[in-house]
Amino acid sequence: MKIQQNKRIRFEDLGLMNYDEAFAHQEKLMQHIIAQKIANRENPGNFQPTENHLLFVEHPHTYTLGKSGHEENMLANPEKLREINAVYTKTNRGGDITYHGFGQIVGYPILDLENFRTDIHLYMRNLEEVIIRSIAEFGLKGERSSGETGVWLDVGKPFARKICAMGVKASRWVTMHGFALNVNTDMRYFEYIVPCGIRDKQVTSLQRELERELSPEEVQRVKNLIVENFAEVFECVIDD
Repeated sequence: MKIQQNKRIRFEDLGLMNYDEAFAHQEKLMQHIIAQKIANRENPGNFQPTENHLLFVEHPHTYTLGKSGHEENMLANPEKLREINAVYTKTNRGGDITYHGFGQIVGYPILDLENFRTDIHLYMRNLEEVIIRSIAEFGLKGERSSGETGVWLDVGKPFARKICAMGVKASRWVTMHGFALNVNTDMRYFEYIVPCGIRDKQVTSLQRELERELSPEEVQRVKNLIVENFAEVFECVIDD
């Protein structure tokens, strides 16, 4: 049966939301898509296109450990976590430990890759491309680092640093989780982990690189750029 591809994506900016609540929302959308895929296979005569979603969210201080991560990369004990008003949770995405917090743009694409390309490697490279194009508008040259998912600056130099972390999960070609771009992020929170399990490289933010805090209007501009570039890279239409 030829798949009828739906190239439209529903966009929603959820604002500030606890990690667990956002996770549950992603799971609900993912399971809805998977249920439709199963129904389409069982009854192809009543085929209904599957949905795609792109969520933006900002989390309070949260550390998440991926399913292949190492707990020793969490350097803060429970007392320190309480002191810095942060929570620590294990999750089902790929990758190691990372930080989510205020001043970050977190993007969760819940896509049926059968509407696009069923290639997780390509999907990750496309996510990186979206961020690379978006930060270029601020004069930053984002790059890929071989074997290290995400978007980096000054790859191959002594001060290589990550500006955007990525980690995803896919089930039946439906994705969840995504990327976390540091914008006006309090970088001190990265001192309590080994970010992504990588010890010899640093993390950075748009604020740190530009040496100034981005205004609310500029933060919105970053969001708009990500949406625009997502539409271009994935060759889709994004509806809000």
